[in-house]
Amino acid sequence: MEFGIIQKASKKHQVYIIDNAKALEQIAELSADERGFATDSFANEKTIVAINQYKRFVFLCLPKAKKTEWQTRESYRKTGADLQGLLNKHKIDEISINNLSGIPSAAYLVAEGIALANYQFLKYRTEAKKLTNSLTKIYFSKQSITVKEVEQLRIMTEAIYRARTLVNEPLNYLSAEQLSKEIAVLAKEAGFKLTVLHKAQIVKEKMGGLLAVNRGSIQPPTFNIMEYTPAKAINKKPIVLVGKGVVYDTGGLSLKPTLNSMDKMKSDMSGAALVSAAMYAIAKMKLPLHIIALAPATDNRPGENAYVPGDIIKMYSGTSVEVLNTDAEGRLILADALHWAKRYKPELVLDFATLTGAASAAVGEHGIVYMGTAEEGVKNSFVNSGYRQYERLVEYPLWEEYGDMIKSDVADLKNVGGPTGGAITAGKFLEHFTDYPWLHFDIAGVSLANSKHGYYPAGGTAYGMRMLLDFLGHYGKA
Repeated sequence: MEFGIIQKASKKHQVYIIDNAKALEQIAELSADERGFATDSFANEKTIVAINQYKRFVFLCLPKAKKTEWQTRESYRKTGADLQGLLNKHKIDEISINNLSGIPSAAYLVAEGIALANYQFLKYRTEAKKLTNSLTKIYFSKQSITVKEVEQLRIMTEAIYRARTLVNEPLNYLSAEQLSKEIAVLAKEAGFKLTVLHKAQIVKEKMGGLLAVNRGSIQPPTFNIMEYTPAKAINKKPIVLVGKGVVYDTGGLSLKPTLNSMDKMKSDMSGAALVSAAMYAIAKMKLPLHIIALAPATDNRPGENAYVPGDIIKMYSGTSVEVLNTDAEGRLILADALHWAKRYKPELVLDFATLTGAASAAVGEHGIVYMGTAEEGVKNSFVNSGYRQYERLVEYPLWEEYGDMIKSDVADLKNVGGPTGGAITAGKFLEHFTDYPWLHFDIAGVSLANSKHGYYPAGGTAYGMRMLLDFLGHYGKA
């Protein structure tokens, strides 16, 4: 998607954003009849009116105001998503957006909705050319947006596209090793450092969680270490991002049922996709933050010498873990990464993982379950970012009683806590491997959409990316 600012009036297809029907009088290109038609349409609750002027279209947008600012912002994004469908229906390839509303960010928000809705994954479709959306360029009148906002929108859109594509790729392309190669492309383009540990090095480091999960696979694991170091970082100690990279999850010997379960498990590396693409955006935006990202990667299969329920494994930290369910594998590879993060003496660690069905069952596709030990100011900042980007958070407690549920009679810990509180006991398991301020984001319910809704396509969503970048963009600011 191409973005830019037009310095002079354009004869191309126009989009006008207004917040009341009287603003139509400011649009000189409209005839009296066209203004009357639009006014009547808006009176009948339409939010988008298309005016066909034969050589071009003029689209008039009047998004609905909501009770809160963050809900109103989302209304503008959703209007953009609706407009995206009309633009492609009429085979329009280029538009110019004009903001005549009283909301300074209106053009950005509508364009954001358009751009995010315009994503497609057509790599494996034989009719890809025929199916490709026509829209490729979004321009703005110079009074509608700043140069900085255009650049931010361009980078953010590209990062989300990259993350979505990684999630959508099947295992027969995206193995753990291929994931590392894809991250290497992001690193080269954006300018961050990547170090990949392969199986021999992982064995040498004694990463018992990652190695145990990988035992059932014929394909080796990888451990990806990304680092962005700006010239003048405002944080004295690094922020560390951790992303779960299970490129496919059968459940191992605790085999998942296939219907509506295993068939979507190529998305179990959504956390790794999110943090890797976030590093691309962070480096491209030149955020003044020293940031490291870790992505342990493997598939989880029941073959070869697969680990079994009842096994006791020794983690990278030295902790012994009784495995009672091989489908609770994500926490095992994350635990090794969280222990690895200790070497950086981090200021803050944030992990993103499709970790539990319990989190998905609790809040569905409308929010992220999170928990952790970071101070309240950090949590509040994340909550505010979640509202601004409409990627909302629900905090779960980490009470000590949940820790009692994962105590083992034969090892230090067991990897599941029982039939209740599953999202929290998973979080308590991860907490054991931390000694720094930390937040855990369970994105199981939001990482993959079964069908298109709003500006989220069917497939990978990159849900949480905008929230994370918003948080980092505000980091250290009063």
